Amino acid sequence: MEVLKISSKSNPNSVAGAIAGLVKESNKAEMQAIGAGALNQAVKAVAIARGFVAPTGVDLVCIPAFADVQVEGENRTGIKLIIEARS
Repeated sequence: MEVLKISSKSNPNSVAGAIAGLVKESNKAEMQAIGAGALNQAVKAVAIARGFVAPTGVDLVCIPAFADVQVEGENRTGIKLIIEARS
């Protein structure tokens, strides 16, 4: 599965489109965010994506978890958001 890596500069509308596409394709999407700004953009994207898929009768559920991520050879703790479709 492709993991969407979100930064504080990510466009929430673009990320929402990617989430909607992945959910239509495989009923699941996964995002990774490191830092408060990145997490903010990720959560906004989930809210927007819910609006994209709601007219088709699909509800999105977001499951947060911690993730260990390698950034420039350094271990960092990030947040992983698992998005699942429920009909």
